[in-house]
Formats: sequence, C-alpha cells, structure tokens
Amino acid sequence: MAYTVSIEEENKEIKKRYKDMLSVTYQTLSKQDKDLIRRAFDVAVDAHKNQRRKTGEPYIYHPIAVAKIVANEIGLGATSIASALLHDVVEDSEDYDFDDIERLFGETIARIVNGLTKISRLNKEQEVSIQAENFRKMLLTLNDDVRVILIKIADRLHNMQTMDSMPDYKQIKISSETLYIYAPLAHRLGLYNIKTELEDLGLKYTEPEVFQDLLTKTKESKEEQNEYIKQFTASIKGALDKENFDYVIKGRPKSIFSIRKKMLNQGVSFDEVYDKFAIRIIYSSELSQEKFNAWKIYSIVTDNFNPNPARLRDWISQPKSTGYESLHTTVMGPKGRWVEVQIRSQRMDEIAEKGYAAHFKYKHANERESGLENWLNKLKETLENPDINAVDFVEQFKLNLYSKEIYIFTPNGDIKSLPKGATPIDFAFAIHTEIGMRCRGARVNGKLVPLSYELNSGDQVEIITSKSQKPKLSWLDMAKTARAKSKIKTALKEEQKTIAEEGKEVLARKLRHIKVPFNEKTINELVDYFKLKTSLDLFYRIGNGAIDNQQLKNYASQRSNAIYNFFKSKIKRADTKTPQHNQPEEITDKFDALVFGKNEEHLDYKLAQCCNPIPGDKVFGFVTVSEGLKVHKQNCPNAVSMQSQFAYRVMQATWIDSSQREFKVLLRITGIDNVGLINEVTRVISNNMHVNIHNINIAGNQGVFEGKIAVSIKNNTQLKKLIDRLKKIEGVDKVERLNN
Repeated sequence: MAYTVSIEEENKEIKKRYKDMLSVTYQTLSKQDKDLIRRAFDVAVDAHKNQRRKTGEPYIYHPIAVAKIVANEIGLGATSIASALLHDVVEDSEDYDFDDIERLFGETIARIVNGLTKISRLNKEQEVSIQAENFRKMLLTLNDDVRVILIKIADRLHNMQTMDSMPDYKQIKISSETLYIYAPLAHRLGLYNIKTELEDLGLKYTEPEVFQDLLTKTKESKEEQNEYIKQFTASIKGALDKENFDYVIKGRPKSIFSIRKKMLNQGVSFDEVYDKFAIRIIYSSELSQEKFNAWKIYSIVTDNFNPNPARLRDWISQPKSTGYESLHTTVMGPKGRWVEVQIRSQRMDEIAEKGYAAHFKYKHANERESGLENWLNKLKETLENPDINAVDFVEQFKLNLYSKEIYIFTPNGDIKSLPKGATPIDFAFAIHTEIGMRCRGARVNGKLVPLSYELNSGDQVEIITSKSQKPKLSWLDMAKTARAKSKIKTALKEEQKTIAEEGKEVLARKLRHIKVPFNEKTINELVDYFKLKTSLDLFYRIGNGAIDNQQLKNYASQRSNAIYNFFKSKIKRADTKTPQHNQPEEITDKFDALVFGKNEEHLDYKLAQCCNPIPGDKVFGFVTVSEGLKVHKQNCPNAVSMQSQFAYRVMQATWIDSSQREFKVLLRITGIDNVGLINEVTRVISNNMHVNIHNINIAGNQGVFEGKIAVSIKNNTQLKKLIDRLKKIEGVDKVERLNN
C-alpha cells in the first residue's frame, strides 16, 4: 500500500512520537537533560529532513524509535538518549561531521556517535576476515563506552521490527546476523527482553511458516495460561498475605524462539512442551532482607506444591555474571503440571528487565563485585591481543556469549564463575595467566584429575604448576573459554616462531646441499608442494623434523617437471560451459532439480552432509573455499552462521524438478514393542510406498523400541506420506527425520 501522508500530518506525528519517547523518563530527567535531548532532536530532524525510509515514512521516525528503546527498555539516561537521536546524523548528512557534534554536544556524545558510525559502516558485504576484524574493533567499544553497543542493539531491534518492506534475501541476511551475534550479545549484557524479541523476530524471517504456526498456537493457549495462573495464585495468596508481603504474581510466557528450540532439542510437538510459561513472584523488600524474604516465599510455595529437587536454581546467593539475580524452582502445580516459579525482589526484577544499566544503577547498593565488569575486563584483554586470529575470536566469543555458568571454588574458598563444560585448564587461566602457562595437573575435591576433566558447579580446584611446563597443542581441545584459548595460542605461536627461525636456517643449508636455490620462488613452491598455508608453516615443519631430507629430495627431483600454482585463493563458480571436475562420487549427476540465483542458472553443486537436503526442502547454495557450491537446508544447524558471516557467498536456490533422482533419508522411529512390528514397518515402506530400504536397525528394550531406517526418497511430498503412514502402524509413537 502506497504511503500518502501530508507534511502537516507528518509533523504532528513526529511531535507525538517525540513526546511518547520521553513519557516514561520525563519525570526523572533534569531541565538540563531535557534541553540536551531537545537540541539533539532538533539537529536530527534537520539532518534527516530530506530522507525517507523504504516504507516512505520520514527517516526521523527511526532515531526517535531507537531513542525510545534506549530510554524505556534499557533505562539509559540523557547522554544515551541524545546519542541515539544523533546516531545516523554524520553517516547520512553532509551538513554535519564529528567536529560539529563535539562542538554542539561535547566530547562524550561525539565519541559515542563516532563509535556507532564506525559500526554502521561494517555492515557491507565484506570478506569474512574483514568482517571479523571489524567486529572485534566494534567490541572494543564495550570498554571504551559500553553505551555504544547498547545503542547499537536498540538500533538493530528497531531495524528488525520494521523489516517487512525489505527483499527476502536481505531479511534472511540481517536476521541471521541478529541471531548469530546481536541476540547473544543482548543476553550477555542482561537485556533479556530485547534478546527475546530479537530471537523471535529472527525466527519470523528465517523460518516464517514455523513462526506463524507457533504464534497462532501461543495466542490460542493464552486464556488457558491466565486461568492457570489464577488457580496457582489462589493457592498461595492467603499464606503470602498472612506474612504481610507486598507482592505481585504474573505469568511470563516463553518466547516463540525458545519453544521452537525446545521442540527441536527434545523432539517434541508444541502440545508436548510443558513449560510454555513461568510464574513470577515479585516482592518489595529492604535490601538487607531480600535474600531472607526470597527463601521465605520459596518455603510458602513449596508448602503448597511439591518441588522438583533437581530444578532448583539459586542465583540470589551467587548471581550470574550479567548481574541477574533470582530464585527459580519447578513445582508440581494445579492439574498435575510442572510449572517454573521465579522469585525475585523489585530491584532484582529491574536488573533482569533492563540489564546492564539497572545493574550499575544498583552497583553501590550491592556490595558484591560486578561479574559483568569482570567479563568486560577479560574481554578487553582478549580483544587487545594482536596475535589472535579475528575469525577464531568471533567464533570463540559467540560460544562464550550463551554459555551457562558453573561456580568453582579456589583452595582458599574464593568463587570463580566459568562456562559450563570448563576444564582445569580454563580455571588455571581464570586465576592468572602465569598459572595457566605452568599448569601441570589439577586436584578436584582433593583427587588428581586429567586436565580434560569437566568441572561441575561446587567443585574445589587446586592447580599444580611446574616451572618447566609449557602450553601444549592438545590444550586447545581441552580449553573452553576464549581467554584460555587465546593465551594458549599466543604461547604456541611464540614457540612456533622460535622453532621456525631455526628451521629457516636448516632449510637454507639443506637446499644448498641438493643444489636448489634458497629464494622466495623456491619457498613459495615448497609451501604449495607440501600443501601448507605460509612460509612460517614450512620453516616450523623443517625445524621440528616433520619434513625430512627424503621429502626435500623428492621435491627437488620433481621440480623441473611440476607446475605449482601458489595463488589458489579464488573460487570460480562453475556454469554449464565450464563444469568443475570434481570427484564423480562427490558431485551430483547432471540434472535439472536445482537452479541458482535470480537468473535460475544450472550450476554444479554438492548436497551438504550436515543437513542432507532433499527436493521440496527450502534450501540455499553456499560457495565453499575448496569444495565448490554446496546446498544446505534453510534450517540447517549451520545456516545462521553461514548466512550471517559469509552473506556474499550465499546463493538463492530453487527446486524445479526431482522426478529423475532419489535421495537418501534417515528416519528415527520409536514406540511400544509388539510381535510383527518390523514386518509391518517394512511392508508399509516397500509395498505401499515403492520406497527402497538401504538399511534398518530396530532394537527393543523392556517393552519399548527405537530404530533407525535409511530409505531412498524422490521428494518431500513422498517423505511426508511415508512418515504419516508409518505413524498409523499400531505401537508406533514417533517418526522423525534426522539430519544425518
């Protein structure tokens, strides 16, 4: 629908949105704050006066919306609100530069706007190594001024909220990047509400049909949830009132994204997800009584409902490093259903809702050292390490964003928080770099354990060191934290450089002996001959004896005949005129099942083994570095990472015919065991469906069975029919398709 609004109506709407932006914080702002925000608003209106969004609306709507998120949802002050209003001014207007912003608003706002402008210039489709390096630079602003990242997250949230007018491929790229980096980053900064909305919006564009289906189902179950919360409240209201608690009880629905994740991880349907919402009890309390009152309310809840002892989470005694505090328990509620109950004070609730900003607002009231500040300091140390590879860093950083925490005790009784799955190596580096470097062994709860031992919350760990110990390559597989990995890599690189320097001298001597010149051309040929990446790799392998005299002699004897191409960095996409000569068993036969790009070209491709797509699946093409074009399902476990980091390598892919080819699919089947079940399964597959069985493996155990069946399928429709018919067999409970 065309956008048709008069200038007068637009001006009224701009004023209305400006007032709405300040409606929540207006009472808490000083006159000076209000003047600052008004001046920033006037400059933003002037700078964007000739700009429109893709919908046709005035561009100024966007900075106002970002400032509203910054003020109301993150809870930041006047400096951040003004910076949010100005965040696109320098980027989009020729009338203002950074000197103007500094002159008009001071150094702090100019620095924040400068940081935001640098980030906005990163979102071009660059090569992954440049993207990763720029992302590392962007994260450095966390320490320079964390407000840069907070405003950037608000900016990304509004972009995600208003993406409907964009083409599909851009929606998928931006959504994938959001799910890959921005949602986990919001989570790590304690912005749980924003994280949830980013994830749901990401799912809306990456898997629209799934999103709409779950959205409809959650709306349908809303009334039932409200009725359930009333019943729960009625059971404990009397006891809470008797203790004179000032409290509120409300429901917190699980996000669509988290319900979808649970369905996939547990292999259950929407109706089988039992904890679609949690019950939250928020109480007023003096700071000194908060913990006592939380456990008092817990006692009242568990007096009325039986708790699940394995599902108690105490983040009041030991808050998360994000600053999150709450007491979580799962109880058997009304109607015989498990329900999660979250108990927290108003202060804790504000920190949980607004994250970083609220956490520091209460910092002086709370005597505990800030876990979030510790995390930022560790991150800064990792970021400023010039030796760490940027792409590796982004991968490690991503893993550490969402990791669940465990709490480990030192021999003196101090507590260190580490990601779940951490080992003694991670603990050693968390204490001190030097202890990590010299780590020779560990005692956990008084017993010697290997360095690969997975630590559990509550373990007391003592690190055994030795002056002669040095980091080993195998440590990289044992370490789980970005800090430990980066320190180990730095140490290994230093050792590698020393060995490589010796190797270079050895190589020069050996080449002289076999009468081959020691020059750049020879070194490049040797790097290519031994399939290495750099000359440093070559010298290192000579130095440690991995490349011996005989191998060098073999190179010398072939030198005159062999042609080596050192520059193998670009991939040419094969078309019908210039087919790629891949191994016949690795590449699909020539057929017209898939076409690529807007022009629907026929290209050579392989089907990715990580998700095993078949005709009818929603797919995309991905240009790999060494194996040509690979086809992945849109919901492949690796899709978000690929589409976010390597958008320039992603190609649209469309199925156009699949009648001449069969595809191998693996099914998992479970149910109640009975006589003749396997016969019935094979009969349905072979006789009714005309489908070939590759192999079948079904095992029974005390009345239940589980099995895997590999079959040949022509397309998605045939697969759905097969699954439906298998489900109708007596005793069969579930039939699901596996990726591998």
